[in-house]
Amino acid sequence: MKIAVFCGASIGNKKEFKEDALRLGTWIGKNQHTLVYGGGNAGLMGILADSVLENGGEVIGVIPEFLVEREIAHQGLTSLYTVDNMHTRKKKMMDLAECFIALPGGPGTLEEITEVISWGRVGEHQKPAVFFDTNHYYQLISDFYTQMVHNGFLTKKDREKLLFSTDLDEIHQFIEDYEAPEIRQYK
Repeated sequence: MKIAVFCGASIGNKKEFKEDALRLGTWIGKNQHTLVYGGGNAGLMGILADSVLENGGEVIGVIPEFLVEREIAHQGLTSLYTVDNMHTRKKKMMDLAECFIALPGGPGTLEEITEVISWGRVGEHQKPAVFFDTNHYYQLISDFYTQMVHNGFLTKKDREKLLFSTDLDEIHQFIEDYEAPEIRQYK
């Protein structure tokens, strides 16, 4: 399975962020999955990619030209796509991946996983999205999605299509059992 992971180009300030990037990378590699990610060698991105490779998995990186030097493109990947811009990067990652996971990260990580969810609701893909909720990092986002339901901007059924977890068995089962929501219709 090709798993796209969005995450920080820094490591954050809690040891659990690094530990969970290593744990997820180990799980991806040992299960012979393929990581699809942003192509960088810095921060959680680099830790995750190295962990997948060290555990026998393949890694596909997708990086825009302007970030090749800034994020220090990883040179040891199975394959690396260099693209023109961030929009092309995200589209390429969405096309390659069968599911999406967000480790902790900054505004870019949040924007990427949010766009995946949004595009899924309008029918651009039918793939699961998971928030890897290290130390309840995404708790406020989970609460916000629930608030969307309470205020009529998201259906309860669509909210149930999002998983917030760090349990790899639960994540695996969620991905395996995933049934895409109905494509949103406007009335």
